[in-house]
Amino acid sequence: MNPQNTPHSAAPVQYRVELHDLHAHLFRVVLSFVADSDRTLLSLPVWIPGSYLVREFSRNLQEMKARQGRKALSVQQIDKSTWSVQTTPGAAVEVSVDVAARDASVRTAWLDAERAFFNATSLCLRVQGQTERAHTLHIPKPAQACTQRWKLATGLQAIKADARGFGQYVAANYDELADAPVEMGDFWEATFEVLGVPHRFVVSGAPAAFDGQRLVQDTQAICEAEMRFWHGDLPVRAMRRALPFEGYTFLLHAVDDGYGGLEHRNSTALICTRRDLPRADTPTRNPGEGYTTLLGLISHEYFHTWNVKRLRPAEFAPYRYDQENYTELLWFFEGFTSYYDDLLLHRAGLIDEAHYLKLLGKGINQVLQTPGRLVQSVAKASFDAWIKYYRPDENTPNATVSYYSKGALVALCLDLTLRREGRTTLDAVMRALWTRTQGGPMTEQDLADVLQTLGQRSYAKEIKAWVHSTAELPLRELLQAHGVATHDDPAQLAQRLGLRVSEAQGLVVKTVLRGGAAEKAGMAPGDEWLGVRLPSDKAQAGGWRLNKLDDLLLYAGSARKLTALVSRDRRLLELPLVMPQGVTTWRLVTSDAKRLAAWLGG
Repeated sequence: MNPQNTPHSAAPVQYRVELHDLHAHLFRVVLSFVADSDRTLLSLPVWIPGSYLVREFSRNLQEMKARQGRKALSVQQIDKSTWSVQTTPGAAVEVSVDVAARDASVRTAWLDAERAFFNATSLCLRVQGQTERAHTLHIPKPAQACTQRWKLATGLQAIKADARGFGQYVAANYDELADAPVEMGDFWEATFEVLGVPHRFVVSGAPAAFDGQRLVQDTQAICEAEMRFWHGDLPVRAMRRALPFEGYTFLLHAVDDGYGGLEHRNSTALICTRRDLPRADTPTRNPGEGYTTLLGLISHEYFHTWNVKRLRPAEFAPYRYDQENYTELLWFFEGFTSYYDDLLLHRAGLIDEAHYLKLLGKGINQVLQTPGRLVQSVAKASFDAWIKYYRPDENTPNATVSYYSKGALVALCLDLTLRREGRTTLDAVMRALWTRTQGGPMTEQDLADVLQTLGQRSYAKEIKAWVHSTAELPLRELLQAHGVATHDDPAQLAQRLGLRVSEAQGLVVKTVLRGGAAEKAGMAPGDEWLGVRLPSDKAQAGGWRLNKLDDLLLYAGSARKLTALVSRDRRLLELPLVMPQGVTTWRLVTSDAKRLAAWLGG
């Protein structure tokens, strides 16, 4: 499509993305559009939906130029992410800009001689006033010798693409363009169907031992379980009509050390460590902790296709790309998704009941070991995601709680409460919300109304206590009612002491947890814990050097009162440390297999 041959009122916004300089890590983006007025505003998003932090993507832009035909246009920067271009109405405008791409996360952009990846929010300027028009993306086949085997994968609809995926793609508007990451490289890939719907799995960076067949098989089981969760046991044709996508693409990048994912409308970008990928020499019934974590990530991001990409906070309709988008509902959209990601692994037959209870127990302990749960409600933690969750520091565990982890426990408590009362389940509530909102924006009142309709009573008291206050959740009571007993085991040493440490370069205190033994002793983040002296050691002469935290158990024995020797700002300090007693962690075990199966089986 050529904007000069199209009425300017309907002309699409066009982007050409070139791999300009692999070794300098520079994309070149050429934006073309037809001006509507004598002054056009261009802007780049400051954040990407799904990752709630202002990341200032415009800091990576350089050498912006604009022209109409042969005429150079004046470009004036208005603020950190907005530019004004003097234009002639009805004439085609071309803007070129280079973008540095050296962020290996799922949120931004990356370019080198082995791989390219980007989200449009990092590369593609928005033409204000034209964001609802069609947007086309042209990615020509790269000419560099090292890219001859490269392919391209994205969830965007192809207009004209070659066998390797390079060519032209179209999006209905800027939102759709921004919601479709692009992966390029010599990646492994497989295509498969789930209930008649085409899926594609792309893996870059996989080692030789990677078992792609198993990854596809397990992903198929996850996808089918989640399709049926949302749409029931519909026939294949009816299922395809009910689904919010016509096809789905997984983009997974395997690295030496990394983990994360970001959801999109018909795709997801994922990162895992290479060691977490399935291997041909791993027994089928023993997936291993790392691979189970990867499957949980796949389950989580796929579930988001319904819960946050369609069913989403009303505050996100529409997205405002130039500022924070505040909502108190992340405990629902991230937390409830976190509840279902592992539960649906069990329902898909990928982990057994014991394994699921182990994962659930880990999540419970993460919340119980966070003092911030008694300081900030999970609703306020959602609102403050922009300044707290995504900007953690040494005090974060003392000041807030994860809306992922506690939100998942709110979902657990709500589900178990509904099941105990026998009128409905959280599964039914989620499906009813989808129907009520037609897969669109929702408020907390929508949840309250659906709960009252299906549960036949108000759940305002529970929501107020569990979501809008810092009251403890009734976990033991509800788990016991569904066939799960909670055992108190001795906590690990770090949790007993109330601290988190790094052992990479000496024993360094990272976080001191509120109310713990380390705080009472006077320890502070940044302290290097050099050693310990027992009362029996001779003054100024005895003591033991610590290389790692577990050394404390070796040298302290049964002693309760110790002297911790720490270095702070190059000063040597002696701190009185009392070893705590009775600090425990939860372990979940089956007490009634029949009741447990009734819950876990849905």
